[in-house]
Amino acid sequence: MSRHSADNSLRHLTEEPYYQPVGNELAVFMAAWQRRLPVMLKGPTGCGKTRFLEHMAWRLKRPLVTVACHEDLTSSDLVGRFLIEGDETIWQDGPLTRAVREGAICYLDEIVEARTDTTVVIHPLTDHRRHLPIDKLGTEISAHPDFLLVISYNPGYQTVLKDLKPSTKQRFVGMNFSYPPAELEQNIVAKESGLAAEQAGKLVQAAAKARNLKDQGLQEVTSTRALIYAATLMAAGLAPMEAVAAAIISPQTDDPELAAALEEIFQSFLAA
Repeated sequence: MSRHSADNSLRHLTEEPYYQPVGNELAVFMAAWQRRLPVMLKGPTGCGKTRFLEHMAWRLKRPLVTVACHEDLTSSDLVGRFLIEGDETIWQDGPLTRAVREGAICYLDEIVEARTDTTVVIHPLTDHRRHLPIDKLGTEISAHPDFLLVISYNPGYQTVLKDLKPSTKQRFVGMNFSYPPAELEQNIVAKESGLAAEQAGKLVQAAAKARNLKDQGLQEVTSTRALIYAATLMAAGLAPMEAVAAAIISPQTDDPELAAALEEIFQSFLAA
C-alpha cells in the first residue's frame, strides 16, 4: 500500500518579507516566472539571495519549499522513499516531489554542496518536459503549471570538484547578486535590526573596508546578514565591539592576525 505524506514542508508566506531591490532583479525573475523558466541565483553568502526568493514567493502568492543542500543529500531525500509503518509500506514524497505536485517554488540552496548524482534528478524539470521521474514508483509526474525550480550557489567557493557542470548551468536563467551599495546596505541593516541609521552606517563603512581582507586570506568576507546580526545585538544593548566580535569576527575567522585586523577596522569606525 502507498499513499502520499503530509504536506508539511510547504511554506505559505502571509507577511511580506522585507527586500530592497538593488537592480532589475524583480523584473528578470518575473519574466522567468511568466514563462516558467528555472532560475539560478549566484552570489556570496549572506547577500540576500534567500530573502529575495522569499519576497518573490510572497509577491506571486506561491508556496515555497526550501532545501538546504549538503554532501550527504541523496536523490531519495529530494524525491521520496518508502517507509515502514506497522505492517504497511508507505510512500513518502520528498520536498521536490511535493513542490512539483502542488505548484510550489522549490529552492535548492547551495546546490553545489549536493552530490553530483543527486543534481541529475532535476534535469527533466529544467527543459520542455517539466516532469519528474520517480524510479522507485516506476512512474513520472508532470509538474504543476505553477511549479518553478530555483537553485543558488556561491561562485566564490567553486572548485574543479565542486561546481555545477556547464551543461547544468545553461538550463537556468542566471541572476547575479552581490552586497548592496553602501547607502542601500545601511538602510537594510537599520530596517532589519532596529539600530539607528547613523550606527548602521558606521557598520557598513567598516564592512566595506573589511571586505578587502578577502585578498589577504579571509575565506568569508563580512556579509550583509552578519552586519544585521551585529546591529541587532547592538540594538539589544550590547556594546558595539562586543556585538561585532560575536556576530562578525568570531564566525569569520579563527586566525588571530585576521581577527585582530577585523577588530582594528571596526574599532576605527565605531569609535568615531
